[in-house]
Amino acid sequence: MQDLPLAWYGAILGLFIAIFLILRKINPVYALFFGAITGAIIGGANLQQTITVLISGTQSIMGTVIRVLAAGILAGVMMESGAANTIAREIVRRMGEGKAIFALALATMVITAVGVFIPVAVLIVAPIALSVGNRMGLSKTALLLALSGGGKAGNIISPNPNTIAAANGFHLGLSDVMIAGFIPAVGGLIITVLLASLIKHKGQMVTDVEADTDNSAQAAGPSLGKAVVAPAVAVILLMINPLGSILHITALSAFKLDAMYVLPIAGIIGMVAMGQSGKIVRYTASGIEKMTATVLILIGAGAIAGLIGASNLSQQVIALINVAGISGTFLAPISGILMAAATASTSTGVILATGTFGATITHMGIPALASAVMVHTGATVIDSLPQGNYFHVTANSMFMSIRQRMCLIPYEALVGGTMTIIATLLYGFIL
Repeated sequence: MQDLPLAWYGAILGLFIAIFLILRKINPVYALFFGAITGAIIGGANLQQTITVLISGTQSIMGTVIRVLAAGILAGVMMESGAANTIAREIVRRMGEGKAIFALALATMVITAVGVFIPVAVLIVAPIALSVGNRMGLSKTALLLALSGGGKAGNIISPNPNTIAAANGFHLGLSDVMIAGFIPAVGGLIITVLLASLIKHKGQMVTDVEADTDNSAQAAGPSLGKAVVAPAVAVILLMINPLGSILHITALSAFKLDAMYVLPIAGIIGMVAMGQSGKIVRYTASGIEKMTATVLILIGAGAIAGLIGASNLSQQVIALINVAGISGTFLAPISGILMAAATASTSTGVILATGTFGATITHMGIPALASAVMVHTGATVIDSLPQGNYFHVTANSMFMSIRQRMCLIPYEALVGGTMTIIATLLYGFIL
């Protein structure tokens, strides 16, 4: 695309048009494509060149697409088999109701970290939270903050689409990004528990009827030992190469398995361990169905990335930052914050931030791993706005009105903001 330098304002207008259409409830995929097409034409491309821009951009994200599809197998197994449900219940049961808020946050963090989408993780733990909250006199606001904050912490150390996009956007291994997000994730868990504890008696309480949603049918699932097999295999295989590098063991450091292989293998081994190998068609079908929307958004985001890559926007951004005297390090978290806020989605925010600003951030000399973690954590700050699905799914899971759910957004922003600050200080200035 070097022979097609588009004007920077075309890229900016194309991005703004896409975001505006998303906010107007237009399907995000079509919104992104329309923004890319409009931006390319405004930027100076003819119709044929516009097609070239879109194709180039969508081709650039195919590596991420196939990894996200591969992750669907593990996600399908964990959700459809009841393994995620088992893990959540056992964490809460073993920690006891005296540590209810911490147990609920940790449970959501863990099942999100093992590859379950954060909205689904909240749905899984919500009945448990309502039951415990009713007995302990905890408000629904505090309970949902525990679930949402724990989910955010788990999401930045998970093999979920957002982490895959962050890794692939900066040409890193998935395990590297997962490991680098651990300290910010712990910080997010801590601030979640502190904030939820402060407001545990503020807001509407759980009624007896709402608490009855935690029924015995939901408790069915494999034993804990069998439930953890799939995520354990995934973690072990993903960690072989990093551990080899840390321990200076040549045989291990040379043994690098991509997430495209690891996640399906872990899911299949987990199915066999749970005695569910006969349900492979059902589980994989469910997994790929849940990944379809993300894959389509990835393709749309690739079109926008193609527009940005064909323009001189990156040079203009660098020049602006230099004139303002602002450290270029801040571009990574800010891009994640803005894109996730615009789309009300962590995954889409990371996809757009890496596709739009990834090259610019790299050109400014910021290390790839630092960039990935800062973009990733930034995308968790204000990603739960009403224009997104997560806002409504979580509100319904806790029987909350729109107004009640809105009151939770500042607390969620504090959780995501804490993780972003930790990541920026740690990877942007200290390491």
